[in-house]
Order: sequence, then structure tokens, then C-alpha cells
Amino acid sequence: MKTSLGWDAGSVLVTDQRALPHEHLMLRLHTVDEVIDAIRTLAVRGAPAIGLTGALGVALSARAHLHDGAADFASVRADAERLVEARPTAVNLAWAVRRVLERLPDGPRAVLDEALAMIAEDEVVNTAAARRAADLVEELAPDRPLRLLTHCNTGRLATGAVGTALGAVLGLAARGRVVEVLAGETRPLLQGSRLTAWELAEAGVPYRLCVDAAGPAAMAQGLVDCVLVGADRIARNGDTANKIGTYALAVAAARHRIPFVVVAPESTWDPELPDGTGIVIEERAGSEVTSLAGHSTAPAGAGAYNPAFDVTPAELITAIVTERRVFRPAASAGTTGTPSPEAGTPTSGVGGTPTQEARATTPGAGAPHARVAGELASLSRTLYERGWMPGTSGNLSARGSWGSGGTALITASGRDKGAMTGADMVPVDAATGRILDPAGPRASAETAIHAAVYRTTDARAVIHVHSPYATAAAVRAAGPRSGPASLLLRDFELLKGLGLADSTRTSVPVFANWPDVTRIADEVAAHLEAHPGAPPGLLIAHHGITVWGADLAQARNRLECFESVFHLMLLDGARPSMPPAAPSPFGGTS
Repeated sequence: MKTSLGWDAGSVLVTDQRALPHEHLMLRLHTVDEVIDAIRTLAVRGAPAIGLTGALGVALSARAHLHDGAADFASVRADAERLVEARPTAVNLAWAVRRVLERLPDGPRAVLDEALAMIAEDEVVNTAAARRAADLVEELAPDRPLRLLTHCNTGRLATGAVGTALGAVLGLAARGRVVEVLAGETRPLLQGSRLTAWELAEAGVPYRLCVDAAGPAAMAQGLVDCVLVGADRIARNGDTANKIGTYALAVAAARHRIPFVVVAPESTWDPELPDGTGIVIEERAGSEVTSLAGHSTAPAGAGAYNPAFDVTPAELITAIVTERRVFRPAASAGTTGTPSPEAGTPTSGVGGTPTQEARATTPGAGAPHARVAGELASLSRTLYERGWMPGTSGNLSARGSWGSGGTALITASGRDKGAMTGADMVPVDAATGRILDPAGPRASAETAIHAAVYRTTDARAVIHVHSPYATAAAVRAAGPRSGPASLLLRDFELLKGLGLADSTRTSVPVFANWPDVTRIADEVAAHLEAHPGAPPGLLIAHHGITVWGADLAQARNRLECFESVFHLMLLDGARPSMPPAAPSPFGGTS
């Protein structure tokens, strides 16, 4: 296993992260002052790595202050205080230093052994957290190769080994689930473009650098399925301090209903802090902003606001994943004390803010909801590629197998169907089409037609598209605007794929394309209530086809059957029509 730090012959060995990506250098640190300098100048960075290096710094101090076989406790504790003050935001540093200090009465060797044990534990902890986070992302995100966004560097360089958020990214890549990673450049010191890009390239994972300010735009354009970040300190309520720029990404992810996942070891939690307002934010030198590689980039005397970290409120975070648990901040809102593992069990699907957690919970919480959202997005992209849902047209929905099934997810209106993700789904009341989250993405007016199908049939999935042959048939079979016409289909072998009682013939209703979509929906509902044996599909004149089934797979298969039948009819040259008093398989006339 590749590691970024260790102990060798009485000195601390660390990767000099300042030299990357151009050189891979190891620093040998012999004194506490050298350790402090390495931490302050970011030769060593990343909360877990800082903590482990600080622990090794205490081991150096214990050896340096050994007199007559016993350590000078006061001097070692003074060095420990200086180590903790080197980077005040990362709680792991204080935690690690306190832990090894507890072994000081047993002598310098015991301090070193404790520090080395922590390095070994770090690999185990990060492996568990990264695996748990990867499993969660597979539940939350669409069921296809994913586009992930990460910020700063959270790989093995930031830890002892494996990494946290980037460890999860690499784990997903190893499973074949990553098509691309957008790595935020992380100004002003470019940890993303220097370090994360280096680790991704080393692992052979496809990536592009993302200008920090472009992260929200990438989400808006459908280029991000999930955001994964690390943490430097987590308050008791889940408020999280991480590299500056994380808060902005969390806000954008919440706006676009994209899962925002924090991955960090349990040692990053600070149980003494009730919320993020008490987190001390390190502010670094303005020269990091006003110059680049030793060259001035701003007018002489320009000031700079250069906080190293920001605090993301818990309500913007979908989940915080550690080696032990998945903690849902919104699910634990209003509780007191340190979040328990029970509070961290997965309870909802996508979303971040309390409102969004409620949105996700309404359709059913967790993997079933997220899985269906991913299936809808995947099918949407497939039908787009076939030309059946061009641009932003068409819509798909599925009624939940969760809860009572009274909620459906439908593709958002105005979104490019070729770039749909699981975050582009709108929860609606299945029977009425009422949008359950007025503040979220809007649904098409055609949602009313989906609702008409759901409340009059046992369908659990509806597809409305503009496939060419069905649409052409809808144009040619359009009747007068006095109620639905119908199109007789008979003697097609493909009719067997529709699940009809009589697979030799059926009549497909053709509804007028009224400007008021609710009128179409009312006519559809009235027709289906009057004709319970109607085929699982209908045409809307000059518009397209709507098909339904027990699930998305069956609805898609039926759509394929209808489209093939209409293709055959048009190839045969038949002009579909329906005389005003022609017999109807539903009884009476149509």
C-alpha cells in the first residue's frame, strides 16, 4: 500500500506536497520545529496526514527531551501545544497529539509505537470509509458510469494511505463506475490541480480540471452526478469545515438536487463543538493570492481575503460517511449530543437541505427512490439518443414501490433529455400530478396525463415520447375535436407484446391535442375508466404516444411494440382512419 508518511531511523519522512506534480520528493524531518514548518508551509497537508505527522512530531520531542532515561514532560507538552497551533482548523491534529501524549508516562518508545499504530489504523479506517462512501454513492447516483466532482485533495497524500473522498472516487473507478472526475483546481494553492490531478493520473482515472468558480455551472449543465469532499473538522450537529470553496459547491449541489457527500474519519468529529459557528478558520497570508509562483499578480499593496477553510451547514450535506457509519444531518435534525451510528443509517435518497431531504423522503427514502431516479435518467438518455425524446421534449415517470406508492417521480421540464441525471426528477402526487416541492425543478404540464393513467390503471411507469412512426400515425389518424378517435390495429404478431386479452386486434385511442393539457388528461381518465380493457397506450393527435406498464422495462417494451406496428402500417401504405360509428373493441362505437 502506498503511503505518504512514516518513520525512519529516528526521523519523520513525509511527501513534500509543495513539489508535486513536477517532483515527488520525500522530506526527512529531524526536529519538532521542522515538523511545524512542514505543516505550516503545506509540505504536509490534509487533516488526517497533519494529525499523523503531529503524532510523529511528539515522538521526536519525547526522544529529544529524554534525560536520565525519563522524558521531560513539561518540554514535550510545550512542543505538543506548538504542534497543535500549527494548523488550528484541523481537529485531527489536536486529537492525534493528545492521543500519543497519553503514552508519554511509558516513555519515548511507547509514544512512537502509538504514533506508528495510528498510521497503520489510518489505512484500515480510510479503506472502510472509502468503501462505505462508494456503496452509498452507488445507491444515490444514476445506475451508469458516473461523473463526479471533488474539491481540494483527499487522497493518500492527505492521509496516511488510501484517502477519504478521493479514496471513494478511486474505489468507484475500480468498480467501473466512473466515466470522468471533475477536480476543482482549489485556489489559491491549487491542491486540486497539483495533487488530486496527480493522484488521478497515477491511478489511470479519466479527469478534467475544473475552474473553482465553474463547479456550479458544471452542475447546471448536467456534468455532475455526485459531489464528494473531505473535512477538516465536523461539529456535533454535522456542520463541516473543509477547504475554502466547499460551501459554494454545497449550495449549488442543493440547488440542483445533486448528492453532496462528505467522507472523513471519526477522528474529524469534534464533540465539544455544538455547531460550526465555533470552528476557528485559519486565514493565510495575502501573498498566496496576490502572487503566483513568485510573480506578483495584483497591484502593489493589494489586500486579500484568504481564509483556508469555510463551514458548510449540515442541512446542505446529504451524508457524512465515516469508517463506522453514514450520518444524515437532516435525519438527525433536532437531536442533541454526538450523532450515534443509529442516527447515521441511510434514510433518504438525493438531496441536501432539510427541504430537499423532505423531498427525497416523500418519494420513499433511500435506495429505491435513488434507483428509480437513476433508471428514469438512463432511459431518458437512451430515448434521446434514438431521437424519440429530442431536445427537452417528452417525459418519463415511475410510481414508487416505496410506501403506499402514492408518489411518482417524473423527468423535469425544460431539461435536456440527453443529459438527464437522477437529480433531474420531480416528486409528484401520482393521482393528481401535484408537484410536492414547489421550490424544486418544475414538471411538464403533461404530468396531468401521467396522473390520469396512474389513477385509472395499475400502471407503475408511464412513457410519453415523440417516436417518429407513432407520431406519424397520430397525425394521420387525428379525428375531429369532439372526443377521442381510435386507430384499429389487427393481425400484427407484435400485438402479443402488449399484454392484451385478445392479441389479434385492438383499437388505440387518439386524443385531440387541446391547448389545455388538463382537458386531454380528463378525456384520457374518462376513457380509461369507461374501457378497463383498453390497450396500454394512446396517441395524441399531431403530438406523440403515451405508453405504460408495470415498470419502466415493460413500458419501454410496449413502446417498442407500438412503434414497430406503426412502422409496419406506414410501410404498408395504409391510411389509418376511424369512421364516426365504427365498431369499437371496447363496446359501442368510437
